[in-house]
Amino acid sequence: MFKSAVILSHQYNIKVQGELIGYKTIESKGDVVTTLADTCRFVTNSTIIGIVGPALSRESQYLSPFLGKIGIPLISYSSTDSQLSDRNTYSSFYRLVPSDNIAAVTIAELFLQYDWTSCIIIHQNDVFGSNGAKSIHDEFNRRKLLITKTIQFDINTYEIKDDFKSVLTLSSTRIVIVWAETAYTNLIVQKALNESLLGPQFLWILSAPISLDYFNKTFYENLNGLLLMEPVVGNIVNAPINETLLKSAYDIWQTYEPDTFPGSQNVNYYALFAFDATWTLIKIYEEFCSKTTSNCIQFLNTSFCFDQSLMNANILLNLINNINYLGVSGQIEFAQNTTNRITGIYYVLKNLQLSSNILNFVPILVWSHLTNWKVYSSTSVIIWPGNSLIAPSGYASLQNVHLRLAVTETAPFTMLTQISNDSGETKNKLIGYIPDLIELLREQLDFVPEINLITNRTFNQIIDLVANDAYDLFLAQTTITAARSEKVAFSNSIYDNSLRILIRKELKNDIDLATYLRSFSIQLWLTVLCACLYAALIMCFLERKENSALQKKSMISLMSMCIWYSIGTLVGYGVDFHVVTAAGRILTIGLYLLSIVLVAAYTANLASELTISKSQDIIDGLDDIKNGKLSFSRVGILIGSSLEDFYLREISGGNKNYYPLITKQEIYDGLLNNIIDASIVDGSVSEYIVNNIYCNLTLIGKDFNTNAFGIAFQKTWQYKEILDRTILLLRESGQLDDLKRKWFKTTICSESVQITSQAMTLESMAGLFVTFAVISFIALIVFLWKKRYHIQYFLSNLKHTKTLFIKRDVVKTNQSIEEFSKPATVEISLF
Repeated sequence: MFKSAVILSHQYNIKVQGELIGYKTIESKGDVVTTLADTCRFVTNSTIIGIVGPALSRESQYLSPFLGKIGIPLISYSSTDSQLSDRNTYSSFYRLVPSDNIAAVTIAELFLQYDWTSCIIIHQNDVFGSNGAKSIHDEFNRRKLLITKTIQFDINTYEIKDDFKSVLTLSSTRIVIVWAETAYTNLIVQKALNESLLGPQFLWILSAPISLDYFNKTFYENLNGLLLMEPVVGNIVNAPINETLLKSAYDIWQTYEPDTFPGSQNVNYYALFAFDATWTLIKIYEEFCSKTTSNCIQFLNTSFCFDQSLMNANILLNLINNINYLGVSGQIEFAQNTTNRITGIYYVLKNLQLSSNILNFVPILVWSHLTNWKVYSSTSVIIWPGNSLIAPSGYASLQNVHLRLAVTETAPFTMLTQISNDSGETKNKLIGYIPDLIELLREQLDFVPEINLITNRTFNQIIDLVANDAYDLFLAQTTITAARSEKVAFSNSIYDNSLRILIRKELKNDIDLATYLRSFSIQLWLTVLCACLYAALIMCFLERKENSALQKKSMISLMSMCIWYSIGTLVGYGVDFHVVTAAGRILTIGLYLLSIVLVAAYTANLASELTISKSQDIIDGLDDIKNGKLSFSRVGILIGSSLEDFYLREISGGNKNYYPLITKQEIYDGLLNNIIDASIVDGSVSEYIVNNIYCNLTLIGKDFNTNAFGIAFQKTWQYKEILDRTILLLRESGQLDDLKRKWFKTTICSESVQITSQAMTLESMAGLFVTFAVISFIALIVFLWKKRYHIQYFLSNLKHTKTLFIKRDVVKTNQSIEEFSKPATVEISLF
């Protein structure tokens, strides 16, 4: 296509200084020194006004500064190194192929589209490879994606520097990006095939096409699903291109070299970039010479290549910076501050698909500088490694992997029970939160669990076993701590936890002879007594003349009968005489009202006093332990656990002054047998214990030290991401919450609430006594109303009678009272 562009300029009669444009070619072969020497020789001995190429970035990095000093433009069709984008360093360098920075963006967007989060990069160990890997690394960091490992391929020895197989198989990711030229990519892929490191276990993404004829057909199944991402021209993504120019170029190629023309559909994209690079130089020099004198190409100091300089080179380069035309690869446009093409940037993602034992790269997705990745056509189907239609997660798969699982027996996380089969045989079975969680994980990940119940080991000892590869996973109520994280890694939280204080219930057994009186406060009892005396006094005054049961009684007998009446009515027992006056009946209503409320309140409060077991906790919470209210030697701590770490860190300052316990069962036995008085325990386990097993133990105070339980595994375990992802899905779907409700929300022990009983106070009954006082006052008003005529008569006599002696006055008063008690008119009773 380079030659086609030059010949096409002849057909268009494009001349520079009156002459047709010629060309010379140099085969660089990747040797930078040779390429630079050949270029210097040609520049010295010939009128070289522009260079198309070179193909390799490492060659462009040396040639560009040299040609920039002279002022000769260099337009590359395949040098992608991101460092070449610096206009200040490479003043005369331009390229039509997208830079590695753009490629890194497209790769990152592909990862985000398929929800992939990590990968391994294999790159060739030169400027192109290392800078390409750096561009991807920088873009991944910006997008919060992860590169777990970077591997170098030595282009001199053709060897991979790391332990290739170990790095890939032990990695948590199953996506591999290869950043290398075609020749090196063929070697890398072949080594991967030899080590069985391609499909279906790994997804490989290539940056350069491979020669399918290079590989034995026995490997075709493993190559199926491989992806290739490469820059393309505009018509691949339905963007406009110069069809007329492209047809003319193809016609010239077929005319002059028909044997090498592969067909219009098979022309390499880089050949089209090479045509546009050549045609850009031709158009620029045509315009440059049209704006200057007839002798537009002039070089100074031509004796030595490093001393030469092109006159008016700044004008020439400025024309390139401002060019904007439609080429065969798409719209071509540059900018002042970068060497990169700023429009017409396109990529295609091809999928290596096996059909009828024939491998072909099939376009499936396309990308442009205007849009993200989208489907190439409506019929595009991606075949993933393993001949699957489901996109891989990007993580190491646990399918059919045998896992050695360590568990410990702690209710309700893991419990050992016995079941009988149809033949009557009894066997042990693990039940609980952890066995159910293992089953959920197995259903999602399809691994083969080998469950081992560990006894007589502390949690820290089991964690050491996991770190030493005795077990793959440790599933229990294992608290994630900094100290443990130095030895092993942990999954996402499988249970959110906190710590609590566990003690035994202390029941009050002392005999209290006054218990039945404690339902009312002393003030309330005194008020009730005063109310009875008050009611008796009023009753005596109201009834003593009219009630035959009270007549002819001494004052002591009279008061006793009235007090008996008040008390009997108040407690609802009843008395052996009845009131006969309206006022007495009103007063009785007040006593009935007192009776209803006081008897009901007393009965309820007394029942509460006698039936509720009042606990007398020796401490109220963690602060009491810290402050020494309880002897430290009476605090039981499970050794080799996160509980011990907490105690040493937060309470004793590293002093092991606690009572050491080895198993959780020793905690419960120690409390029940009065060996210890309290213990710091996990809240999740202890709540289940006090609600379902040990009803005479209880939790006190608020929870503290919120933490999380996680699954422990080796730090280098390659399946961490897929396990974390699955646990997160179980949490989001509510399945973990279902397990919590199933195993932690059951209650067998009595649910009676411990209430501190309080005596009824006078304040709580003040309204009742005010009501009684009002009723008694009404009774007095009624009494006085019925005796109003006698009162008037009495007051009238009192006014007109004069007494000489006090004794006589007393006698008259007594006579008046007797007359007062014998009314002249007959009143009708109100009741």
